[in-house]
Amino acid sequence: MTTRDLTMAMIFFLQTTVGLLGNFSVFYYYLFLYLTGYKLRCTDLILKYLTVANLLVIFSKGIPQTMASFGLTHFLDDFGCKLVFFVHRVGRDVAIGTTCLLTVFQVIMISPGDSRLAQLKIKAPKYVGTSNIFCWVLNIVRSIVVPFHLTDKRNNINITKKIDQDYCYAISYDKIAESFYVPLLLSHDGFCLGWDYLGHHPCVLGNGSSVYPPPRRARIPWQKDSEMQKSLRFPRS
Repeated sequence: MTTRDLTMAMIFFLQTTVGLLGNFSVFYYYLFLYLTGYKLRCTDLILKYLTVANLLVIFSKGIPQTMASFGLTHFLDDFGCKLVFFVHRVGRDVAIGTTCLLTVFQVIMISPGDSRLAQLKIKAPKYVGTSNIFCWVLNIVRSIVVPFHLTDKRNNINITKKIDQDYCYAISYDKIAESFYVPLLLSHDGFCLGWDYLGHHPCVLGNGSSVYPPPRRARIPWQKDSEMQKSLRFPRS
């Protein structure tokens, strides 16, 4: 192993370790609140699902990639490759969708009272749980096709187009099917990023009203002169 490979392996190891510690801390925090009977807010519910999605990504991508960077490339069989990439795809897409949901929900809750989003403040909390479940189900269904395009490195299947994924092979069977599936994957990311952009620019979603700081109180001319006189110091005679 060269110095460059060792450096990359250590970077992957540190990223995975920090990600595990951070997300497990958040997960245990919400687990403690649940066991103590604390009523979670809507944002807490979204963050809980986001933490689970992040952990799935770390276990299915971070840990295998770290092992592969240290030279372990044949530790998964055919079923393991299919399962790992399927879980990674679901966790990644759910994390993106949940982040988008969190952004939109926060924009609705902090929107001004005279905006078009104000009427959604009462209805939005009722649909947070349903939206999270729908996000999980949708991405699980979308990712069903992923295992059919993965195989382990010990499989000597004779396919001309194989893409090395360090610890597995991605295989291509039908270019026509890929021409429909790839835009489907990209449309999900583009849709979520678009809503995230709108969430950070609420004037696009609302009626253009913005919050401006109150104007400073105008000073009366003689009041300004009197304040200047008070600030002067005269020497004693």
